[in-house]
Amino acid sequence: MKIAAKELKENFLFKDIHPHLFIGTTSDRYAGWIGQIYSKEKYEGRITRRTTTVGVKTFTEEVLPVDSVVEYYDHFSVLEIDFTFYRSLVDSKGTPTQNLHVLRTYQKHMTENNRMILKVPQLVLAKKLRRGKTYVENTDYLNTKLYIKGFYEPATSLLDTSLTGMIFEQEYQRKSESSTPENLASELDEFFSNIPKDSRYHVEIRTGRLLAQPLFDVLAKHGVGLVLSHWTWLPSLHSQFEKAQGAKFNSDNSLLIRLLTPRGKTYTETYAAAFPFNALVEGMLHPSTVQDTVTVVRAALRDGRWVYLLINNRAGGNAPLIASEIVEHLDL
Repeated sequence: MKIAAKELKENFLFKDIHPHLFIGTTSDRYAGWIGQIYSKEKYEGRITRRTTTVGVKTFTEEVLPVDSVVEYYDHFSVLEIDFTFYRSLVDSKGTPTQNLHVLRTYQKHMTENNRMILKVPQLVLAKKLRRGKTYVENTDYLNTKLYIKGFYEPATSLLDTSLTGMIFEQEYQRKSESSTPENLASELDEFFSNIPKDSRYHVEIRTGRLLAQPLFDVLAKHGVGLVLSHWTWLPSLHSQFEKAQGAKFNSDNSLLIRLLTPRGKTYTETYAAAFPFNALVEGMLHPSTVQDTVTVVRAALRDGRWVYLLINNRAGGNAPLIASEIVEHLDL
């Protein structure tokens, strides 16, 4: 491992660390990764800029072209695409959306060995949707037709075996508005009974009180994975792992782990602190986060699981450097 660790430090190589471990990031194309993952000379004159408002602040992001994904896969073995969370791939009239066009561009630059994980549109599993400064009830909650026609069929047709996983994410629910574990389990049982069977499904629930046996039983019944998420209001990764008794629900024996935000810190706080995502931010990546991740990854690998570790810049400032920290401590 010492030789591998040295090569990792110098070249940010996160492939072939372990035959069952796949490390990647939650999104890509960050100009802040130039000099780590991306070569500066390849993108001269091709970096675009866009403004993003987060909270009360506006940021100007620098974005690389889609073909940078070729270099991305030189370093990482899996990529999570999150823009599919915000819009279906095909609209209600059967017309391909801009998201499908962008995904097609990605696919043109991928090889058959490249792995991709997509987020399912939030319309499918969100109880409420943000509209301006307020939240409204989602009338398409668990709409099977929207899922199958608007996402599943175009995604699986386009990506085929490169599509390694699909993440159904449900937003955090306050206690006064939250469903019960029994109700959520019943709803998901019906939903997964009425969509195509697929071993690539994984559910991310961001309300800790809903991570309970009724949910676990339904996930196991349908072979659907539970995403372990290091996120603002959730218990630690290891606590989630133990509560779910190893989260051995996915029929393909896969486990997805997502490092998103430090616990207790909001999206707005962490985005502002991490921007422009080119370095670790002092005090942001807590040592316990690294050790917690290492503990869960080791346990899953010992059990023969396929482990997908997906890292967000907001977990500590810069996803490639966070990956370096974790791999060095894994000592596989």
